[in-house]
Amino acid sequence: MADFELIIGNKKYSSWSMRPWIAMKVFDIPFVETLVRFDHADPENHNPHFKDVSPARKVPTLRQGGLKIWDSLAILEYLAEIYPDRRWWPGNRDARAHARSISNEMHSGFFALRDECPMNMARKVSAVKLSKDAKKDVARVEEIWRDCLSTSGGPFLFGKFTIADAMFAPVVNRFEKYEASDCKDAKKYMASIKSLDAWKDWERDGISEPWIVEIAEK
Repeated sequence: MADFELIIGNKKYSSWSMRPWIAMKVFDIPFVETLVRFDHADPENHNPHFKDVSPARKVPTLRQGGLKIWDSLAILEYLAEIYPDRRWWPGNRDARAHARSISNEMHSGFFALRDECPMNMARKVSAVKLSKDAKKDVARVEEIWRDCLSTSGGPFLFGKFTIADAMFAPVVNRFEKYEASDCKDAKKYMASIKSLDAWKDWERDGISEPWIVEIAEK
């Protein structure tokens, strides 16, 4: 029986929920999934239905017994402590510092890309006109991916799948659905992420969801 309950939002839209979900699947961590769907006008504005899930009133939240851990990166760091044998971060200290740096950069930045290209697993592929700031975000992601892959040799950012890949996984959807990048290295990395069974399962479930959040339909 699973020790963990992972509470998530809609798989179609919830990029933050996707991060720990896909990592737990890749690292074979058993968990019970509870989906609390967005049915509020603005899913980023403290959906009142999440008030019993997290003090921040946002998803995801990981429950283990009476313990609650919210925020995607906090959940991933906690699981890395519980299961150190899974090697959630690169084994090399310098590489580990690099992986944490780009993971935190993803966690705290790229606001223009997030706003103009919200994750949407069911969106029809079509380009949108990006602002100067969003283009800068795209270029920075491409730079991060290119540098990591050239050092590690791939197929993932640090060779094998790590937390860094979980943090950047939603960007794969954004780049694909909005045709945001023509970078060869980016497309190669995107193919690696999309080849994961965990990605395919999340994508299938997201596409099949009947619920629509208009603010995320761009």
